[in-house]
Amino acid sequence: MNAPLPAAGAPLPHTFRDEPFDPYSVEKMSEAQERAYLASQWTLMWWKFRRHRLAVISAVLLILLYIIVAFAEFFAPYNYQSRHTAFIRSPPQAIHIFHEGSLRAPFVYGESFKLNIDTLRREYTNDTSSIQTIRWFCHGDSYSFWGLFDGSLHLMCPAEGGSLYIAGTDRLGRDILSRMIYGARVSLTIGLIGVSISFLLGIIIGGLAGYYGGTFDLLVQRAIEIVQSLPQIPLWLALSAILPATWSPLLVYFGITIILGLLDWTGLARAVRSKLLSLREEDYVLAAQLAGARPARIIALHLIPGFISHLIASATVTIPRMILGETALSFLGLGLRPPVTSWGVMLNEAQNINVVALYPWLLWPVVPVIIVILAFNFMGDGMRDAADPYH
Repeated sequence: MNAPLPAAGAPLPHTFRDEPFDPYSVEKMSEAQERAYLASQWTLMWWKFRRHRLAVISAVLLILLYIIVAFAEFFAPYNYQSRHTAFIRSPPQAIHIFHEGSLRAPFVYGESFKLNIDTLRREYTNDTSSIQTIRWFCHGDSYSFWGLFDGSLHLMCPAEGGSLYIAGTDRLGRDILSRMIYGARVSLTIGLIGVSISFLLGIIIGGLAGYYGGTFDLLVQRAIEIVQSLPQIPLWLALSAILPATWSPLLVYFGITIILGLLDWTGLARAVRSKLLSLREEDYVLAAQLAGARPARIIALHLIPGFISHLIASATVTIPRMILGETALSFLGLGLRPPVTSWGVMLNEAQNINVVALYPWLLWPVVPVIIVILAFNFMGDGMRDAADPYH
């Protein structure tokens, strides 16, 4: 039941405390509130990033992929250059754990083939009487680990005298799974190196344009507009064609990364410029100028750290573009060339639609490209949301 209203002109009721005022007892923060209040910006970003489950899963997947890249020789069943002429364009072998109703260690069935005289195609059939148990942590094809020392230890190997082609073989009898693992080393690292180059150019050029402004900013903006107006793929093709055919595969690799980095700095430069235009008017920048700090120190130590989280999120979006760029150039035959192995180089062999129709497993390198691109995009979405932890 509501209390009666006071009469007209009567003083309003109020309550007060007789004890002295204690500012620390007015509002007691819970332990969680206190942790959030005292947490750093990076801690808040991590807490928010963890709530984005798809981004966390993508980050874990990418970490695992880069671990595999670092130890590609160990994880690949074969050396990527090993040829098995008895199994040319062999279809993928399925891994089984049951044989005639009984549980066994993982194994594959042996294969036999016959040549179809009408189509001149090798037709492979499983030989269920030949059970080839997969060996683990075994010695197989020899390799040179990162060119530093020789080894032969692999995570898994075929049975003695057997075969293990989980993803099939190509026209030279090379294991596609092993080549995909080796190719990941090139395709995934080319994105990191290319992003490093584009970030260096974007931060320096965009930072100077945003800090100084004036004529320099005007010239930079016009140069960015010219670069962005050029069609991307024809420009890639033209610059890739400049690379001498006599260059070694290693020089071609670095040439492609430099080309990708030189063409992808414009978007980041504009983002850095717009941020610095707003941040350079802050009081702490004026204080640094009055203290005698040089412009390079102000940009590097005071301005860029203010939006470093946005730069990290931008990197996760830029890396997929680098990977797609290398894949496209190599697919068209203007990027990396054999004996270097990358996903684009492997897809170059799948250009003939007739070959793909007969041997669809040659398109397996498309799968890691799609997975990596999606993983980087999902992780980038999570990092972009986490970049504003106070939202």
